[in-house]
Amino acid sequence: MAATTLEMDGSVMEGGGQILRLSAALSCIQGASIKINKIRAGRSTPGLRPQHLSGLELVRDMCVGNLEGATVGSSEITLTPGKIKGGNHIADTQTAGSVGLLMQISLPCALFAQGPSELCLKGGTNAEMAPQIDYTLKVFKPIAERFGVQFDCDLKMRGYYPKGGGEVVLKVNPVKELSPVNMTERGNITKIYGRAFVAGVLPFKLAKDMSTAAVRTIRKEIKDLYINIQSLQEKDKACGNGNGIIIIAESSTGCIFAGSSLGKKGVYADKVGIEAAEMLLRNIRHNGCVDEFLQDQLIIFMALANGTSRMRTGPITLHTQTAIHVAEQLTNAKFVIRKAEDEHANNDTYIIECQGVGATNPNL
Repeated sequence: MAATTLEMDGSVMEGGGQILRLSAALSCIQGASIKINKIRAGRSTPGLRPQHLSGLELVRDMCVGNLEGATVGSSEITLTPGKIKGGNHIADTQTAGSVGLLMQISLPCALFAQGPSELCLKGGTNAEMAPQIDYTLKVFKPIAERFGVQFDCDLKMRGYYPKGGGEVVLKVNPVKELSPVNMTERGNITKIYGRAFVAGVLPFKLAKDMSTAAVRTIRKEIKDLYINIQSLQEKDKACGNGNGIIIIAESSTGCIFAGSSLGKKGVYADKVGIEAAEMLLRNIRHNGCVDEFLQDQLIIFMALANGTSRMRTGPITLHTQTAIHVAEQLTNAKFVIRKAEDEHANNDTYIIECQGVGATNPNL
């Protein structure tokens, strides 16, 4: 049991579920109790939603801890962690709540567990306001591996809004410590590829329309690269109806960027394709090494790493500023953000530097 209880105001800055996920994970890894209040205070439905609750319960189970105040709608919780055990755990949002966000709260904890973990995460795999599972696999995973993070992710079933029903099995090996990363050279874009999908009763033509519109949009700006966006009809491994697209770009130095969009009722498919393409182009233009969605997801690993990490980015997002705030409040990590000044930089290029705390796994 930890003697001191850390406190975190859940309404600061971005003020959403991210504060909850990061605070709970850092509390768990450091073995320190945490009280989080004013949870999602500014949201239209304040307090804990079902997906936040299942994430907190997952972490509580992983660290054999005690969780108080955790009910849907609650604005204050206290987590008192024990030791992080490996083993098998299940988290089910019972909604289209994002499995990618369940992974954000649980993966850092599993890295500092006593042994390997197997986490069965159920909910939405391709949901709004959260990383699509394809993003997690194709963008987040290879970059996280540079910190020494090792995990396998088996996509059993895709689940879409509003039903969910998706399932992902995450296998994580614990680490002794995380290595710092230096991602400051962007290089040239060498490869652009992706997938446009339809599932359930939606016609295959939608996938083709999304893909064609996306390629047409990218071509206006990037003329000399072959763009390979596959159109797919999801059959057996999909629960419910959905359509969407994710487009990925890779650079000569191994940087990975993405743009994605999901179909909604009443929105033309080509508009979905164009939105994803424009998102990708926007994230290539700033000449950073990560896109706007990876930025904040890497902050916790930079904070925990043993040494100085540097990451070249585009405009600093509110999610990233919030992640840095939480990491600096709950650990001794120190972050500095400065404008990039080299010949490839433009007005929107920044370097985030972090002196990590060198968290070590006492069990290894």
